[in-house]
Amino acid sequence: MSKVLRHLPELDGDEQVEVARLLNEMSDEQAEHFARIYQSRRREPVHILLLAALGFVGAAGLHQLYLEEFALGLIYLFTAGFCFIGTIYDVIKYKDLALRYNRNVALEVAETVRSVYDDESESGDA
Repeated sequence: MSKVLRHLPELDGDEQVEVARLLNEMSDEQAEHFARIYQSRRREPVHILLLAALGFVGAAGLHQLYLEEFALGLIYLFTAGFCFIGTIYDVIKYKDLALRYNRNVALEVAETVRSVYDDESESGDA
């Protein structure tokens, strides 16, 4: 847990636990590399809440586009957030949407960092 607090102190709750699990398997150099990439790609839950709330004034689906769910975002846009039902649900579940997106980003970034350092160690061995 100390690595996540040192590299990513802004995380909390379930996201902090998920990232701590990934960082425990990394060296300090890898953890620093992971933290820089992850910070630039993660989504703040409050941004998702604000974008979802815009769905009530005619811009439904912006939060889905922000979460890179392009098809669902366009469907929300053209159906007024499934007649506001989907928008209401997403406003209530905005933290879960953020956690799911950030978990996928963390796994992707961790895999990228591992592969970069594995490639470096293999090229150093040759």
